[in-house]
Amino acid sequence: MVNVTRVDKPWGYELHWAKTDRYVGKVIHVAKGHALSLQYHNVKDETIFLWSGKILFEIEEDGQLVGREMSPGESVHVTPKTVHRMTAIEDSDIMEVSTPELDDVVRLEDRYGRKD
Repeated sequence: MVNVTRVDKPWGYELHWAKTDRYVGKVIHVAKGHALSLQYHNVKDETIFLWSGKILFEIEEDGQLVGREMSPGESVHVTPKTVHRMTAIEDSDIMEVSTPELDDVVRLEDRYGRKD
């Protein structure tokens, strides 16, 4: 059996359900109206899949931040150095699978005053 680790965040919580030296799997629960940091990763490569709820996913394309609503069943691949942010329109559960660099977060904006 693998231990699932809960990590509380100001916007909700994460459940880390898989962690190896090659990948990480987690559920990200974001409460309605809350947002993760506007951020990028230097090395971390991730794919997110919206399991439930509705989010606004913002991602940098051609130097511009573009937002689109995501519904359950939709996914997006975020490569290193790509600026992005998720905001919950409804309580939302997001599956994320990524490379294992969990501390590789460069915050550009954060509603909760967190600094790198």
